[in-house]
Amino acid sequence: MKFPLPQIVKSLFPELIWKMPAGGNALYFTFDDGPCPQVTPWVLDELDKYDAKATFFCIGKNAELYPELVELIKTRGHSVGNHTYSHTKGWAKRTGEYVEDIELANSFLNSTLFRPPYGRITKHQIKRLSARYHIIMWDIISRDYSSVVSPRKCIREVMPHVREGSVIVFHDSLKASRNLFYALPRILESVHKQGYKCRAIDL
Repeated sequence: MKFPLPQIVKSLFPELIWKMPAGGNALYFTFDDGPCPQVTPWVLDELDKYDAKATFFCIGKNAELYPELVELIKTRGHSVGNHTYSHTKGWAKRTGEYVEDIELANSFLNSTLFRPPYGRITKHQIKRLSARYHIIMWDIISRDYSSVVSPRKCIREVMPHVREGSVIVFHDSLKASRNLFYALPRILESVHKQGYKCRAIDL
């Protein structure tokens, strides 16, 4: 599937948040799958260069391993979201099991923001989770995690699609680091020059 997502996909799941309201030249950078000691502190330093704020959707087991990184994310002015404890696909789990995994993650994260790994979640799971969480999807994904996407291509996956209110996905993980280390500084510089302000999701 190419990104940004076709409007028909978004229309099937209107209860999910695909984009933030336009206004104030705001963009919403998000980082999935951390925290990671080799990557997350570098991301925070890059964001600081532009006074950019972001949202980090953390895997619970990583948050359990590296609570000091979760705290560092918060103290640097960013928001934290839940990305399940074990990075599990909603389609592969019964709703009860899936919710339990998310609640376990939240014992380390204490967030009302949730993003399903791979974007795979069922209608019934959405209904259960929406009572407690804002489910944040995206309208742009960098594909930084892909071994067949070059660092330059990673930039091209993002920049032509940027609009006010865009929710952009990156990954603060070792798997994504080759592309992230190249693309993120250049994308941050580009959006800064265009007058955009990077904000954390705060709902």
